[in-house]
Amino acid sequence: MARTAESVHAVIKAYDVRGVVGEQLDSDFVRDVAGSFARLMREDETQQATRIVVGHDMRASSPELAAAFADGVTAQGLDVVLIGLASTDQLYFASGLLDCPGAMFTASHNPARYNGIKLCRAGAKPVGQDTGLGTIAQDVISGVPQHDGPQGKVTEQDVLGDYAAFLGGLVDLTGIRPLTVAVDAGNGMGGHTVPAVFEPLPLTVEPLYFELDGTFPNHEANPLDPKNLVDLQEYVRKTGADIGLAFDGDADRCFVVDEKGNPVSPSAVTALVAQRELAKEPGATVIHNLITSRAVPELVTELGGTPVRTRVGHSFIKQQMAETGAVFGGEHSAHYYFRDFWGADSGMLAAMHVLAALGEQDLPLSELMAGYNTYQASGEINSTVANAAERTDAVVAAFADRTESVDRLDGITVDLGDGAWFNLRASNTEPLLRLNVEARTRTQVDALVDEVLSVVRA
Repeated sequence: MARTAESVHAVIKAYDVRGVVGEQLDSDFVRDVAGSFARLMREDETQQATRIVVGHDMRASSPELAAAFADGVTAQGLDVVLIGLASTDQLYFASGLLDCPGAMFTASHNPARYNGIKLCRAGAKPVGQDTGLGTIAQDVISGVPQHDGPQGKVTEQDVLGDYAAFLGGLVDLTGIRPLTVAVDAGNGMGGHTVPAVFEPLPLTVEPLYFELDGTFPNHEANPLDPKNLVDLQEYVRKTGADIGLAFDGDADRCFVVDEKGNPVSPSAVTALVAQRELAKEPGATVIHNLITSRAVPELVTELGGTPVRTRVGHSFIKQQMAETGAVFGGEHSAHYYFRDFWGADSGMLAAMHVLAALGEQDLPLSELMAGYNTYQASGEINSTVANAAERTDAVVAAFADRTESVDRLDGITVDLGDGAWFNLRASNTEPLLRLNVEARTRTQVDALVDEVLSVVRA
């Protein structure tokens, strides 16, 4: 496989490593990434790592690529702990438990032909472009220096039971009323972790697509796309479940469906979990990104907490979590971050909080969540544009006479007052503008969407 700077940077991205297996990503490439990462972790004074923990998802290429990664690490003199099949948050748990850097082989919700690596430092601390990936890319382009000392060794360790017990210690579900839970694992790693976590609890699990299959024969393992929730929505109604949960491919994100089969907004889930965490630690900080509903910071403030707003993207959330000591952070993409989970994200832990809130009282989920849905939202709407900056400026000008404020933390967020606002931001990788609108009524949201898009797509 040819190694040009362009081809390497196409795979080693801002937050992870990801590409088409056999075309962009193969065992030799992974071995070099591993060698560079091992050198980086060994020589970093804050890490001084002696071992790296490695897990992988259910994709056909994952075991071979994980083995190649282990070869690259041991060639640099570091040991490897293989945990085998794992969700991404299970790998983060292992990194925290063992206090060592980690590598998770997954391409999350990407199609079957893709694979990738999510890297972290000890304690599940993120590795991004400025914290390691840039150096790794340069090493892969120029050639990873060889290690003259003895090779490391490979051991295996099953941490699934420890992972389940740890989560159970963070959210106690043993005393809740019995619940029926429909779970769509999307043939991803939720089919591996859900039985281990839920089996000891007063839950009747109705499983859907629990067979681990990296070809995703039923639907994409991406619940952010509404079409991939349809099967779960129908299954909840069919089984009479109290709640539905849908996990993405590597099970680090979780989407919730109520007993009527209606999706629950990730912003509402963020607000619910924030309320529970603030009850345990009054006055704590809660992180939310800028397309999360305004209901979240309003509730946090009302409860005496401190809301902190960030750009969209897990690296910004995790950075703010570390800097502020925030107890919790939520994104509208259904990533949920917990200080008690090393500041890392866990879809399973978020699901357990929702189950606890539901099971500790008698209301159905639809009524329980109604109090967190103060506003109506458009969801994210993408538009292909030739010049994102020009279209953005045109939108700002079109709304100038009604605008109360404009901020540019991430794209533009235009506040129109009385709860109405919209964010328009450019994609980092595609010629797209992404629009999110929120207002008090659905009619207001629809009107604002039409008006903004008429300018964007002019």
